[in-house]
Amino acid sequence: MEKLVYGGDALGRLDGRVVLAPFALPGELIRARAGQEKPGLIRARAVEILEPAPERVIAPCPYFGRCGGCHYQHAPYEYQLAAKREILAEEVRRLGKIEPPREIGVLSGEPWRYRNRAQLHIEGGRIGYWEARSHRLCAIDQCPISSPRVNDTICALNGMLRDARWPRFLRSLEIFTDERGVQLNVVESHRPVARRFFEWCAETIPGLVEGALDYEGRFRVSRNAFFQANRFLADRLVETALAGAEGESAIDLYAGVGLFSLAMAHRFREVAAVESGSAAVRDLVFNAERAGLANVRVEQRAVEAYLDALDRTPDFILADPPRAGLGPQVVRRLTELRPRTIVLVACDPSTMARDLAALAAAGYGIETMTLVDLFPQTYHFETVAKLAAS
Repeated sequence: MEKLVYGGDALGRLDGRVVLAPFALPGELIRARAGQEKPGLIRARAVEILEPAPERVIAPCPYFGRCGGCHYQHAPYEYQLAAKREILAEEVRRLGKIEPPREIGVLSGEPWRYRNRAQLHIEGGRIGYWEARSHRLCAIDQCPISSPRVNDTICALNGMLRDARWPRFLRSLEIFTDERGVQLNVVESHRPVARRFFEWCAETIPGLVEGALDYEGRFRVSRNAFFQANRFLADRLVETALAGAEGESAIDLYAGVGLFSLAMAHRFREVAAVESGSAAVRDLVFNAERAGLANVRVEQRAVEAYLDALDRTPDFILADPPRAGLGPQVVRRLTELRPRTIVLVACDPSTMARDLAALAAAGYGIETMTLVDLFPQTYHFETVAKLAAS
């Protein structure tokens, strides 16, 4: 195997074809079983590590290799960070056709027990995650990357599953916590779940809240509203994205419940927070009012519609789009408005590279780029790119 690539696989070559295999490391010789084959590409599964890399470690999780949630537990954490930085640079070069900054910063935190959110599947009286690249259940008792309260809730749910009161038509649940309160959300069910189920959960799960979770007393987060999943790095992500930012006017695109908007309100005289989701908008309004931030104006509109109607250029725009990225319409409008500074917070380096290429073609240069490792032990990471108009 030659290197790690985005998606969690190691890449090697055999008889002129690329071989992608999970749970392997660069420098290792593996015996693999071919799975999906395409011209020039084989997706395989490592059957045996014939020559392990010297960096390889024993994964602490008993489910690693079956569970599809983690990809890098067989590598030390500093090794993971270095690999992710190389992957980020390669994605920017290969897909964006631009050169990343010589120095890509890395922001990291505690690599275990960091997740404040977990989505669990239920099947045959068991609860867990999907196995890697499948819809087969990997039943679990605990998850070492999840927070203590998430694991306490998993333990409680495992006990409840054996009770006759458990609704057998329930297929998927989400746990969200700030280590004080716990929010339990139904993700998939073949029938509506009766209120008495949640009353029973409240008796069994300490701190269970009804409705929204008041995250650390700062952010109300309703069901179906997005919030960052790393309980250690959310504030440092905001600090990184807003480093040096100040001025008269700013816009927060894809604002969610206000993670960035509220911090921007202390740096700019006026802030427009643009969000289309109804639940998130209600939370955003509540969070801004509770914080006494009268200079935050909430706009419940699609980002594309808001930007098309905008008739003046702000000093600063921050965008934290979903995995699909900004897209050509938003990028085109940003380049027409031409704010002095654009900060892009991206969860997918592939779509980010595409957006950066279009912004670079319009005269924006990358001042700084920081890899924020919100998801240790997995191939996922966040990137903060600060761009300035030339």
